[in-house]
Amino acid sequence: MALVQRGLGLPLGTAAVVVRGVLRAVSRPSWRGLERLPDGGCVIAANHVSWLDPVTLADVLVAIGPVPRILAKESLFRVPVLGALLRVMRGVPVHRGGGDAGRALESAAAAVAAGDRVVIFTDGTLTKDPEGWPMVGKTGAARLALSTGAPVVPLAQWGPQQLLPRTGRPRPWPRPRMQVLVGDPVDLSAFRGRPLTQTVLREATEVVVDAVAQQLSELRGLPVPPRWDPRTQSRRPAEAPAAARPEVEGTP
Repeated sequence: MALVQRGLGLPLGTAAVVVRGVLRAVSRPSWRGLERLPDGGCVIAANHVSWLDPVTLADVLVAIGPVPRILAKESLFRVPVLGALLRVMRGVPVHRGGGDAGRALESAAAAVAAGDRVVIFTDGTLTKDPEGWPMVGKTGAARLALSTGAPVVPLAQWGPQQLLPRTGRPRPWPRPRMQVLVGDPVDLSAFRGRPLTQTVLREATEVVVDAVAQQLSELRGLPVPPRWDPRTQSRRPAEAPAAARPEVEGTP
């Protein structure tokens, strides 16, 4: 049975073809490392550079199947066209505050258990790093991986921010290259089986974000700078001890 979502009126396959056609007209895909994605349920930890990211990543992951689940800010589901596409692509809305973010993670855990690939943006929002690198991460991806036992795979992308920048109009010409690089699953064995305290989650998140940043470093051909902390609006020391690392809330 074709999956059809109200608000767009298209089956999933048709929506994917339409989205792909538009993206190919305004950008050039360059995807590497997709063979590293494991079969079955897993967590895909990705950087976040443009509001277009859920669509561009869905394009990549739908192409190789199965259809992913993408956790995205609830406000994006209210954006015309983008919101309808997110619903068709089985996106999971994340509401800030209260227990809604926790419920989104519960839905994501159920999806992983059912064999789905679940995408979580480690920044939780568009990166505020002035140079576009991942920021100090939210702990959602690490929490989901450690609570389910599923592998977590780092995915870096570069290019959507050139097509749809944070501010200003879209820039479809010259056609930007949509680069994606998938890394090997992150080794979280040092954290598995331990109580999911904030300290454990922060340290595991550091490992996950480091892996995403390394993939982005390879895409951009630049060294990874010290992590940007949006709370202080500055780069923290590259080798900050664990006790000095800023608290990170446990929501994606």
